[in-house]
Amino acid sequence: MRRNYQKNVFINCPFDKEYYSLLRPMIFTLIYLGFTPRIALERFDSGEARIHKIIEIIKECKFGIHDLSRLKSKTRGEFYRLNMPFELGLDMGAKIFCNKFKNKRYLILEKEPFRYQAALSDLSNSDIKTHKNDARTLIRNLRNWFSENGVQNIESATAIWYKFNDFMSDFYESRKKQNFSDEDIYEIPIPEYVNSIKKWLIAQSD
Repeated sequence: MRRNYQKNVFINCPFDKEYYSLLRPMIFTLIYLGFTPRIALERFDSGEARIHKIIEIIKECKFGIHDLSRLKSKTRGEFYRLNMPFELGLDMGAKIFCNKFKNKRYLILEKEPFRYQAALSDLSNSDIKTHKNDARTLIRNLRNWFSENGVQNIESATAIWYKFNDFMSDFYESRKKQNFSDEDIYEIPIPEYVNSIKKWLIAQSD
């Protein structure tokens, strides 16, 4: 079992640009609370099958965050997204079928309450949290979930939200000074974004 298992958090979410408005505050919140976000986008190797990478990450994480908000297609003829419920099943299966993962904890997120039951009736009566596609609500969900799972002395969700906005403002301004375009900033790789958060938080603590 990986050395940082107790602090690793598997993020299972959509990777489209529209979701960046939630993914960025999610990653910031996890790092701010002292956890390590683990996500398939943390490394890119065309020779590596994504499913193998996801299984590896799941085995290295005590916590899992699974956002099912793309279960329903938006337009006629569009396919709904099955990757997220599939990866949730892998994470749940690890806990159920492997004794060394019995202490795993996972949070299921959705855009709206009860909607997921129409697509995944097996999850009926499961506790989930809804974010309404709102970043501030998402941060509150994450903060409260960790508190409910034994993490103590956590700042308020409002304080974390303000910190996130301070970071994003500094992050944007510093990159513009380095001649990054808005598109460059928006599409910055996840490892680079994570490293920027860590450096910023260290600077804030000095």
